[in-house]
Amino acid sequence: MRILALAAALSLPVTGFAASGNDWNPPKPTETTKICKGKRVWDDDKKRCVRPRKSSLNQQGLLEAARELAYAGRQQDAQAVLSAIADQKDTMVLTYWGFTHRRLGNQELAQSFYDQALVQDPDNVLARSYMGQAFVEQGKYGAAKAQLKEIKARGGAGSWAEASLRSALRTGKTYDH
Repeated sequence: MRILALAAALSLPVTGFAASGNDWNPPKPTETTKICKGKRVWDDDKKRCVRPRKSSLNQQGLLEAARELAYAGRQQDAQAVLSAIADQKDTMVLTYWGFTHRRLGNQELAQSFYDQALVQDPDNVLARSYMGQAFVEQGKYGAAKAQLKEIKARGGAGSWAEASLRSALRTGKTYDH
């Protein structure tokens, strides 16, 4: 049974991990951030930059593009991509709405998105990490430590989500991805 579970996990697309909180690296720049300007993404099928709603990217591709744009500091462009995703209730979409709003300084709105993500999936360790990092930015260290404890209790020990929040608590520096 363990072998089947491992085989299933290994067969998942790598992009599935990138937005989940297990990716230790910032997103690699693609044509979306190298070439496309404003609220556009690179469409491999069309070989050009297009508006997110006109792209051939699926939900995961749009989520990865939003993550890449957010990491590049293009929060409003990332939000345009997020708004093109059909399932606005998806826990990772909600997480990245929270992340982009936090990076824009909209702490209350960010918190509401993190809360929505956690209502849907209490085990979303990435939402917990980003929320904890928001708490660090606000000087609410007790609340951030509570999220760190939740991350560990929910299977996130050793993940990027856990390590980044632990580092933020130790250094006061938060992460862009």
